[in-house]
Order: sequence, then C-alpha cells, then structure tokens
Amino acid sequence: MADALWVTLAAVLVAAASGLMGTFLVLRRLSMVGDAISHTVLLGVIAAFLLTKSMGNVEMLLGAALAGILTVLLIRLLESGGVAGDAAIGVTFTTLFALGVVLVSHFAKSVHIDLQHVLFGEIAYVPWDRLFWRDVDLGPKAVWTMGGVFLADLLFVLAFFKELRVLSFDPTFARLSGIPVSALHYAYMLLLSLTIVVAFDAVGAILTVAMLVVPPATAHLLFDRLEGVLVGSVVLGAVGGILGYLLASLWDVSLSGMMSVVEGACFAAAVLFAPRHGVLARRRFRRASSGQDVHTGRGRDTTYAA
Repeated sequence: MADALWVTLAAVLVAAASGLMGTFLVLRRLSMVGDAISHTVLLGVIAAFLLTKSMGNVEMLLGAALAGILTVLLIRLLESGGVAGDAAIGVTFTTLFALGVVLVSHFAKSVHIDLQHVLFGEIAYVPWDRLFWRDVDLGPKAVWTMGGVFLADLLFVLAFFKELRVLSFDPTFARLSGIPVSALHYAYMLLLSLTIVVAFDAVGAILTVAMLVVPPATAHLLFDRLEGVLVGSVVLGAVGGILGYLLASLWDVSLSGMMSVVEGACFAAAVLFAPRHGVLARRRFRRASSGQDVHTGRGRDTTYAA
C-alpha cells in the first residue's frame, strides 16, 4: 500500500509539473521542442558519464540540462539562419539523439545506461530508490526531486505570469513593451529541460512528451482564459496519473502507458464534448447560424459580407 501511494504521488507530481510547463509550449506552438529535449537529454547523460566517469545524480542532471539548453540554442540558430522551424527541430532532435545512441552503444556497453529505460521508463521502480538523511528514510528520491522541480516551475510561472502571457500570445508586442524576451525564453527553456530530465527518469522520454502536451491541449479546449488552462493542465495531469495507476493495477499493464492512455482519452472527450470548442458544440453553432440565415436573412456570413 505504501508503495502504491509513493508511485501515485510521483505520477501526480510528474504530470502536474509537465502540464504546468507544457501549457506555454502548446500556446507558443513549440510542442515538438519538448519532444526534442526529452530525447536529446540522452546525449547529456552519456557525455556527463564519459567526462566524470560517474553515474551520480548531480552529474547526470547537469549533463542532461546542458543538453536541453544546447538543443534550444541549435534550434534557434538554425531558425535564425533561415531554416523552417519544424525542420530545425527535426534536424537537431534526430542528430543529437542519434549521437547519444552511438556514444552509448560504443563507450558505455558495460555501464547500466539502458536505452529502453530511457525511452519508456518504469514508474513502478520509484519506491525502490530511497533518500536517506542521517539514516532516516525520507522516501523515494523521485518524489523529492520532482516536488522540488514542480515548486520551482510554479514559482517561476507566478513571478513572470504577465510576461509569459504576453510572450505566448504576442511576441512582437512583448519585445516592443520592453520585456526581455530572450532572457525569459531561455530561463523558461532551462526550467523545461530540468522538468523533462527529472520526469523522464520516472516515466521515460516518450511518455514525458505525452504529459507535456496532452493535458495542456485538453485544457485549451475546455478553458478560454490562461489561468483556467494552467490550472486545468495541472488538474488533468494529476487525474490522469491517479486514474492511470488505478486502471494499470486493475488490468496489470504498464503504469506509464496507461497514464498516457487516460490523458489521450480525456483529450478525445474534450475534442468531442468541449462546451465551446468541441466538435459537437461547433456543429450545433453552425446549424444555428444556418437556420438564422435561412429564416431571417442574417447571420455570421451575411454580417461579414455587409
């Protein structure tokens, strides 16, 4: 029972932190940057090991975070050189990830750096890696590290909420308003990298991307205000973590996989049934508009034409 509580808490923290930071990725249409970072951190992990000959958490975390920043810098450099945004992400992502795979396969064959674990993760192992202070068991390390990262993310969003909102919706106006766009962008990307690094150790790189993108995308369909999207992303991520764990335990399937499936099901439901932006709501609106045009000669299209 205790292990179940720790796993659930870790899932909630991972999903909540990912949803909070992923909101701005979705709003700025940078979702694939999160995908790129979640894979290129492998290069940072193996580079840190080759330089320090240590598998310590600090070395791995620093190396992975630097790899995330390198990814963002290279994408920005390619974009400034005239390369399309999606192409810049694709080239950077595949090249750095492939380099990490080559280094692991050649230099770290005898070291426990498992590519399958990096990509898919296993949150069920969270309770096994404990944190001790003066021989006192404080619980799993993943819960403490993810909790610290979530707190840092939350403080950053609260401190720079207005600036992040302007940057997300109108970058040009943000520059004209005197907001330090570049500094804010890289500070956000640094925290995003740290969030991804800590999260992928528990749930894997691919599933971290799902938590970064799917809850914010779902909340974006359900809420019109940024505050609602942020809170909704965190809540939906937490609900997906809890419900995913319960269903995975019931059906004896992958915990991380079921969490992502639940998040995907929530998104599918929002696509269909969201009160304003769902498929059914839009269909009702079009029918109402067509009926108004037929019976009164007025409607949205007539008004625009006039």
